[in-house]
Amino acid sequence: MERFKMIASGFLMLIKNGKILLLRRAHTGYRDGYYSLPAGHVEENESVMASTVRGSFEEIGVRVNQEDLLFVHALHNKENDKRLFFFFRANRWSGEPYNKEPEKCDDLQWFPVDALPSNTIDYILHAIRSYQKQIFYSEFGWE
Repeated sequence: MERFKMIASGFLMLIKNGKILLLRRAHTGYRDGYYSLPAGHVEENESVMASTVRGSFEEIGVRVNQEDLLFVHALHNKENDKRLFFFFRANRWSGEPYNKEPEKCDDLQWFPVDALPSNTIDYILHAIRSYQKQIFYSEFGWE
């Protein structure tokens, strides 16, 4: 019997001056028109932190060192194929964020952390709010 395998991803929270960087998905077939955080799916032989660093560079062009990542939340998401999401905050990075994947993203903006757009992906909003409350683990969609 084959064991269940779960997909994992690392998400990056860049926050400066009370604002968080979000990107709006487009042309992907999944949650297009909704805001999310830069992220990377964990690939074979890759750590979650490495996927976060890689995904952030691929999506928004910033370089983050793993030692500058601070773990802030883990979310077990039941949606679709069940996923485990890890959220990190970086206080330091190099480069100015820009939309490096216009074929997958049609907007990149800084939003006040306390006034996120209504079209933020629900589990992303949940993770950001959990981070603000210093809740390090949560489950989403299991109700």
